[in-house]
Amino acid sequence: MILLGLTGSIGMGKSTTAAMFAAEGVPVYDADAEVHRLYANGGAAVGPVGAAFPGVVKDGAIDRAALSAQVVGKPEALQKLEAIVHPLVAQTRAAFFEKAEAAGADVVLLDIPLLYETGGEGKVDKVVVVSAPAEVQRQRVLARPDMTEAKLQAILHRQLPDAEKRRRADFVVDTAQGLDFARAEVRKILASVRFQPRSA
Repeated sequence: MILLGLTGSIGMGKSTTAAMFAAEGVPVYDADAEVHRLYANGGAAVGPVGAAFPGVVKDGAIDRAALSAQVVGKPEALQKLEAIVHPLVAQTRAAFFEKAEAAGADVVLLDIPLLYETGGEGKVDKVVVVSAPAEVQRQRVLARPDMTEAKLQAILHRQLPDAEKRRRADFVVDTAQGLDFARAEVRKILASVRFQPRSA
């Protein structure tokens, strides 16, 4: 089973590209979606995160805005949060692999926003970076509700620069060229990795 890691900075079109892989029959593991589930009512992270960060649990779920206020810009607090959440995410990822393997999948996609920042590229066979020009990225992100220039800059500060991601990638999908172009790139990537099985 070939493991593809999908990453890209905020606003680059990663979710849309992940959906294109899914449309080609590739099982997709979405790290962000798993965190949302862990934070939701009844999620495994609610208890431990609530204990570590008093006041962030509302109506049985983690209030992401309240949690963000306690960790953004505070490296020690963020480290404490990651120490709770990362092992829980790892459990859901292991279950995803088991299910994909049982289904006979030859390629799976791991959608991980901070793949390079967390050293995750060493755990996948190939990395796909989703990219677009900086001005396109900025327009997309600032069009989101509750997004400000300051928030965008804070997020970008935590992420590896796009140019560096592109340099380190095995494949780059330029989402500024339109959906049809991106879809064709996804198909080319799948043809390439299936043609060249990973080395032992």
